[in-house]
Amino acid sequence: MSLISIRHLRYFDALSQHGHFGRAAEACAISQPALSLQVKELEEVLGVSLIERGSRQIRLTSVGEAFVPRVREILRAIDELSDLARASLSPLAGRLRIGMIPTVAPYLLPAFIKRLTEDFPDLDPRPREAVTQKLIEDLMDGRLDVAVVALPVSEPSLYEQLLFDEEFMLVRPLSDRDKPVPNSDVLREMRLLLLEEGHCFREQALSFCKMSPTVARELMEGSSLSTLVQMVGVGLGVTLIPSMALVTETASAKVSVARLDAPRPSRSIGMVWRKTNPLAEGFSQIAEILRQEHENHRLSSAV
Repeated sequence: MSLISIRHLRYFDALSQHGHFGRAAEACAISQPALSLQVKELEEVLGVSLIERGSRQIRLTSVGEAFVPRVREILRAIDELSDLARASLSPLAGRLRIGMIPTVAPYLLPAFIKRLTEDFPDLDPRPREAVTQKLIEDLMDGRLDVAVVALPVSEPSLYEQLLFDEEFMLVRPLSDRDKPVPNSDVLREMRLLLLEEGHCFREQALSFCKMSPTVARELMEGSSLSTLVQMVGVGLGVTLIPSMALVTETASAKVSVARLDAPRPSRSIGMVWRKTNPLAEGFSQIAEILRQEHENHRLSSAV
């Protein structure tokens, strides 16, 4: 009698994530027919249909939907068994899946990964950039080992380690450089450019300006901090950006930068991981390296 294998579960999990055989196969680094065959074999072993196959996409059946959280729990437990074995030898060797939010990754990730590979040559970093919600979901489901996000996350099963705090800076058109710096009440009446929905930095900017999400939907949005700054440069409004992004994003834009008056808006950036992960000791060392790289970035930007 055929039995359910780990391979069956991993391929089904990939298919449930991507909703498409081709993308799931690409993510698993196998051919599409091979993945389809494995999922079909899983259904035959179970005696139930897990997916509805359409011409363009697939949908999970009700049984398939019920299977997803259980499959991910099993895969997470299997990965943690492997991590436990790794930790007994060296917590800083082998694959390390690191997630980072888009308002941090462009400014710290390259130097951070370079430092990791230099300090720990047996480590295999696998970085990924995504918005906070996606990173936390992947972390909880075992598809990431650690994530760098804005704190707090307030998820009981995750450990949060603070890395650093940083201020938000006001970016205005060059013609506004001699004007008084607006407070949050004045800023709320200006044409504020924001990141699109899904970015935690958007919510932090709205919170400082005491603006409702309903009002925010009527404002101009961008997909990156670079886009926002360039739009400010052509006179379309003002924006807030984290201080770590300042040098990179304003270098080629005709903008002025101002420090807001107290109480200044800021955010806390931290590294989070599952409390059950056996590699926690190594993660603390990795977090310290990232904190050091941020300090190096801050000092070099101040020169």
